Amino acid sequence: MYAARRAVPDPDLPARAALKVLPTGTRTPRQLRHLRELAERETEVLRRVRTPRLIRMYEVLTVDDPGRPELDGATVLVLEEARGSLDALLADGVPRTGPALLAQVCEGLDQLHRAGWVHGDLKPGNVLLMADGTARLGDFNMAAELEGTHAYSPAFATPDYTPPDLLWSEVGERGTKIRPTADIWAFGVLAHVVLTGALPLPGRTAAARRDAALRYARGEEELRLSPGLPERWHGIVRDCLARSHEDRAAHTAASLLCRVEAAAADRAPDPQAPPSPRVPGPRRRRRAALIAAGAAALAGLGAVWGSGLFHLGDPGTALGYDRCWRGAVCFFSEEDGRGEMCSWVDGGADWIEGPAPCPWTARSAPRSVFNNGFDVTEGATKVDVLYYGRPAQQEPLGCVKVRTRANLSGQVRPRSHVWVPNC
Repeated sequence: MYAARRAVPDPDLPARAALKVLPTGTRTPRQLRHLRELAERETEVLRRVRTPRLIRMYEVLTVDDPGRPELDGATVLVLEEARGSLDALLADGVPRTGPALLAQVCEGLDQLHRAGWVHGDLKPGNVLLMADGTARLGDFNMAAELEGTHAYSPAFATPDYTPPDLLWSEVGERGTKIRPTADIWAFGVLAHVVLTGALPLPGRTAAARRDAALRYARGEEELRLSPGLPERWHGIVRDCLARSHEDRAAHTAASLLCRVEAAAADRAPDPQAPPSPRVPGPRRRRRAALIAAGAAALAGLGAVWGSGLFHLGDPGTALGYDRCWRGAVCFFSEEDGRGEMCSWVDGGADWIEGPAPCPWTARSAPRSVFNNGFDVTEGATKVDVLYYGRPAQQEPLGCVKVRTRANLSGQVRPRSHVWVPNC
């Protein structure tokens, strides 16, 4: 993974991004086919699921450099830049923000499962932390699209986060059959690690822990959770770590989310709480992009990202409000959705210096806005957008109801915004 900066500023796109290089490797046809499948799997899931709790993908590039066989044909994913991972955070001990991060991870799983995908490799290293400290799911190499009740994933994952029923499962021509309950098990392990600093199954080595998992799955041993696990989380972790797929199937990411959010807030769960927002449906749009690159272009931090990005929800002919993708709020430099545009799926704490900057608002005020977010009929709880005259949500200036397109006076310059239940 490499960091990159844009060579030419674009007000609608971030100044920095992350480059994930999936090399071709010039080895065997089988290896090449496997790498292509991994690239296609990660590309497809990131294109089809654009939600606040999943790392966003801006573009897919292919290196065109016959003079460098080690790079020629490599796939480069241009991704939203994260500041770190949960794995790195755990290196310093049990994090104070652990419960809140777990709620965000569960929200991401709910969004992914609703879209018809299984992550397949949930673990601390694949939970990415953004500049504002929030968590997003990343690394979809193992992600698999459901075909009815099952999906097929490559024949490798992380053993400590793999449910017992998959540790010795048969690997077919298409890979291993997995179901959303595999992610539920992994979330239970993740929650135990984040809240106690220890894995839930005993053993000093991965092999010893796999044996412990097998004995537990057979009913030969009971699950002994760490005494350091907060009481409110016991039921959640036990349900996630149920012995069999059938027992775990009763606890979906959606049903767990209410309990996890309540545990994170240290309150009783609300049985009347609405479900999480649904994610948009599939996007089949594809683009093949070629980029000439030498080894130095991807050699380390500070690589120049000069190929430009394309807007995943933006038809090439769109000129007005139609440029604003579903689930976002968009501000425009001209009336009727024309001119320069900035789009956010999350809130924006600082439009100029924040993680998703909107540079043109420093020189001119927005003249129109479109709240194209999800509404309550789609399960959203925060649907309207409140915007402010200063960073960090200070000095409220106005509010935009969901599904509203409006021209603005151009006399005030918003500097931040937040999603709220209603105006």
